[in-house]
Formats: sequence, structure tokens, C-alpha cells
Amino acid sequence: MRIGSQGTQKGMTLVEVLVALVILGVGLLGGAAFQLNALKYTDSARMTSQASFIAYDMMDRIRANAAADYTIAPPATGNPGVARDQDLFDFNSNIVSSLGATATGSVTVNQQVYTITITWDDSRAANAADSRRSFVLTSRTSIDPVVIP
Repeated sequence: MRIGSQGTQKGMTLVEVLVALVILGVGLLGGAAFQLNALKYTDSARMTSQASFIAYDMMDRIRANAAADYTIAPPATGNPGVARDQDLFDFNSNIVSSLGATATGSVTVNQQVYTITITWDDSRAANAADSRRSFVLTSRTSIDPVVIP
């Protein structure tokens, strides 16, 4: 060693650089996993919102055409001449186009209380092979008559 030279090292060693890169890589992978989960849950929330919009739209159509029977199976094609048939066709096509080909919808009635149920596959967000979610809307369409004893 020469006289007057410093004994301390300047700069970083290769080991320090590698450790910093490993820490940065683990942090970036964690951020990417967080982002992927956020995308899955956002898609699931979007599907639930779509199901809600479709169900409330159908309930408004039922209220507008209260005399019709909406508990029948939806027709295969639309029929603009018959409001009920067109409503059921639109209901079914909205469900399939927004929630996927396996999504289904049904309308039931019990003493003027309509129940609209929409079911779709949400296996992507649930991390399961067959995970179905449902949105159920129940509403009374008219006021019960007053019974005087």
C-alpha cells in the first residue's frame, strides 16, 4: 500500500447493487399483484352494477305495463307490437350482452310482489371454478286495496 493512500472504499459493491435490485423486484411484483386484484374486483363490481341497472329497468317496464304477465319465458326474437314480449326480449338480451352468455334472469310474482333475479358467473373475482353471483330485486307494483271490516 502506498503512503498517503486512503484505506476507505468509495462507491457501491456489486453485492449491494444486487440486493437493491432484489428488493426493488419484490416491491414491483407486490404492486403488480395488488393491481391485478384491484382489476378483478372492479370487474366484479361493474357486473353487479350492470345487474342492478337491468333489474331496475325491468321493474320500471313491469310497472308501466302492469296488466301483462311477465313471468313467462322470454321470446327468442323481439316483437315491437307486443310490449311485454319486447320487454322480456330486451331483458334477456341485456343480461347476455352485459354479464356473459351463461347469465340468466327470471321474473316471479306473488300477490303483486315481483321478484327479479339475475345470476351470472363471477369465478374470475372469486378465484373459484364455478362461482355464481346473484342480484335479487323485490318490489310491490301496486297498493293493496283497503279492506273495510
